Amino acid sequence: MRKVFSYLPTYKISVAVALSLMILELIVELMQPLLMAKIIDEGIVAEDMSVVIIWGGVLLGLSLVAFAAGIINSYFAANASQGVGHDIRRDLFQKVQAFSSRHFQTFTTPGLVTRMTNDVTQIQGVLFMLMRIALRAPLFIIGGIVMSFVVHPGLATILVLSVPILLLFLFWILTKGIVLFRKVQGKLDRMNTVLRENLSGIRLIKGFNRSEYEEERFQDVNKNLMNDNKKALWIMEVAMPVVMLGMNIVILIILWVGAIQLDTDMVKAGELVAIINYATKIMFTFSVFSFLIMHYSRGSASAARITAVLEEDTKAIHATDQALKPEVKGGISFVDVSFQYDADQRVLQHISFSAKPGVMIGILGETGSGKTTLLNLIPRLLEETEGDIYLDGYRMKDLDVEHVRNQISVVPQEAHLFSGSLIENIRWGKEGATKKEVISAAKDAQIHEFIKGLPDGYDTVLGQKGITFSGGQKQRLSIARALVRKPKILILDDSTSALDAHTEERLLTMLRRQNCTVFLVAQKISSIQNADQILLLHEGEVIGTGDHRSLLKENPYYQSVYQSQMEEDVS
Repeated sequence: MRKVFSYLPTYKISVAVALSLMILELIVELMQPLLMAKIIDEGIVAEDMSVVIIWGGVLLGLSLVAFAAGIINSYFAANASQGVGHDIRRDLFQKVQAFSSRHFQTFTTPGLVTRMTNDVTQIQGVLFMLMRIALRAPLFIIGGIVMSFVVHPGLATILVLSVPILLLFLFWILTKGIVLFRKVQGKLDRMNTVLRENLSGIRLIKGFNRSEYEEERFQDVNKNLMNDNKKALWIMEVAMPVVMLGMNIVILIILWVGAIQLDTDMVKAGELVAIINYATKIMFTFSVFSFLIMHYSRGSASAARITAVLEEDTKAIHATDQALKPEVKGGISFVDVSFQYDADQRVLQHISFSAKPGVMIGILGETGSGKTTLLNLIPRLLEETEGDIYLDGYRMKDLDVEHVRNQISVVPQEAHLFSGSLIENIRWGKEGATKKEVISAAKDAQIHEFIKGLPDGYDTVLGQKGITFSGGQKQRLSIARALVRKPKILILDDSTSALDAHTEERLLTMLRRQNCTVFLVAQKISSIQNADQILLLHEGEVIGTGDHRSLLKENPYYQSVYQSQMEEDVS
């Protein structure tokens, strides 16, 4: 929780006001039994109504003050807790934006969503309760015992002997609860993962008639979550009956001893009532404690999960004050570059090549040869583990990463469209792009005629992820989004696979006229045969480089792929 508490100083005024009002409520609550004892002993027993009226009025006035303090306390406690929640979500989102692919192997997408929603909500609840009632609970137990000694040391000794035992029991429950609720949050992540996979692949599931299998899979994770949650809640809920039983026994002992001492005038009636009042309030405070411990256990587990994200090291890809921001022309050089995800998984091995500004580089290779990994190294979505990458002669690691990425457009294998209109999706590539720029990019991407034929044109609102559009239409929209920013480097990761041959040819002809360096991954030789340079990748190594003619003449691997694809086209 230390990381969470570090956000509170931003709202120090709200926190200070909330805690001050909570202390005021506490003082009034501790004074009430004393005033009641005075009213009983000096007013009712002595039959002096003036004492009853005066001190009864004081008691009523203090109660109204505590009531007002409670309402105002709730306002400021809510302001601070909601503000901290807002700031944590902001920082979590910013941290995730700085994540590399390596980080997303550690933190799953559903897990990150749970942290930004459910876990932050748990934190907000804990902070609100801390400022509203949580700190008051232990303070009242301590203050109640102290005030009991002020009223009658003998009867107060019974409370002193019993309360610590019950407190130790509650703290034992707290430690158990934190472990169990952390496990519950992990199971919630797993359930969200299954749910996300199911919803995103619902067409595939229906096509393969696997709905029953998916239902069973969801039932398994849902049942595991339910069982762990039940176990955690049972452990927490058992605390309340045990504490209530213990405090009721204590109150019975106080009544029994007090009745004996009342007969011998060793205690006054008002003092006995005050001690019983303190004991009853302490019992109620213990019941609140049980409730707080359950929520604190949840909150502590959530805080640990949030802290794990916030403290993740992303400095390797962050800009520094010394980072360079040269004019980008688009020249790229790989010098003996290797990359591996872990010690046993080397994806690229000793890659070396150079691309001059404005050329088109075609990349060909079988599935798993490292094509996408190579492309991800250019905008530093991944960091090379060996060797160096240069941009226009500057070592990439010495450059400001945001400056570099502002000059690069990436079109991934799977076209991703955002909620909103078509023009907003294309304009997403360049904030503030004019309508003319958007239309120009759409024309270059061979999608303008299609958009123009829609009833609402560029104002057409997309369904979820553009579900109503074909794969080729989504790819061309993604390419238009990439082109609208006029990049110096354009990366197309098998982004024309869903296009028909005629549309693809027109698109590639347009790309060769663009004033940028193009990296084009393709499965078909026809897509890259006019590239200035072609890289052949096999099992993470470059096994050939050159243009189409030279490779077709000299490279056996390229010849076999070409022959295979020619036979497929004929058949």
